Amino acid sequence: MSTLTEARTSTLRGASLPKWAPWAIAGGSAALAVGIGIVGGLDSKVQWGLIAAILYVLATFVIATSVEGKRQAKDRLATSFVWVAFLLAVIPLASLVYETVKRGVKVLDGYFLTHSMGLVADSEPGGGIYHAIIGSLEQVGLATLIAAPIGVLTAIYLVEYGRGALARAVTFFVDVMTGIPSIVAGLFILSIMLIFEMQPFGFAGSCALAILMMPVVVRSTEEMLKLVPNELREASLALGVPKWRTILKVVLPTSLGGITTGIMLAVARIAGETAPVLLLVWGTSFINNNPFEGPQQALPLYIYQQYANSAGSGAAYDRAWAASLTLIAFVMILNLAARGVARWKAPKTGR
Repeated sequence: MSTLTEARTSTLRGASLPKWAPWAIAGGSAALAVGIGIVGGLDSKVQWGLIAAILYVLATFVIATSVEGKRQAKDRLATSFVWVAFLLAVIPLASLVYETVKRGVKVLDGYFLTHSMGLVADSEPGGGIYHAIIGSLEQVGLATLIAAPIGVLTAIYLVEYGRGALARAVTFFVDVMTGIPSIVAGLFILSIMLIFEMQPFGFAGSCALAILMMPVVVRSTEEMLKLVPNELREASLALGVPKWRTILKVVLPTSLGGITTGIMLAVARIAGETAPVLLLVWGTSFINNNPFEGPQQALPLYIYQQYANSAGSGAAYDRAWAASLTLIAFVMILNLAARGVARWKAPKTGR
């Protein structure tokens, strides 16, 4: 009886490719792509990779069709597209990180992180990024203090109170601001500075960064507030709690993890902006701890200036890569912190 059942099951399942088949197809596609590249005189490894990806997708569909049938072949085709897209996204990222680490570690040490350029010329070895780190922290921190409260309060209005033409107008302008280029935000603040005859200073860059940060905070906070179940709001209101207190004591604590994550990701987004800082802050080789007076340095601007003065080699070139590695590490730490906060503040479900 069991033998008959197994026979029927195997008949219903039909033939299927072994588990190692995708790896074998991938290896064969890569080998064939290398052969085509050599015969065709293609020097770029990127071209070899694209040819291998195309061959892998086609070979997977053809082999699966002949063995498993057309329906299963379509499923494998979709899966192969997903894997190819994943690799196309990961390989450039991994290459970027590898190249930055390889070039950045040459001068990245304690001295580099605790000293400014001071009187060191761009063509000379030595110097550091301490003044740029101070400037970036102050400018991004002030931008966060401006954008985070405004963004969160705007999102609360849109989700909890927003009705009618005003809410639609606010939503429209938030969508428009999401796509504003950073140079436009910098020009807007620059026009105000010219009206009042103000000189470049760090807080001006913070205002431009806050403009870029606000729509991101609004959108992320809005989505987090929408995830709060309406039953919680209704239960609080049924107990006679005012709406403002329900938002403060029920809605915001429930969505706090997601809101914090959105703010941190928005900070990571503006940390690498160069155009507003170049227009409004100008940069300096010396330490300036006062963001409200005089030019200040920032990591993205420091990277640009060092690379522009390096002519593709020399001490400035190495400092540019080391500063790039520092900026990537800063953004990575923010993203990890955002994930940690999201997991820490995630609603606990009982078993």
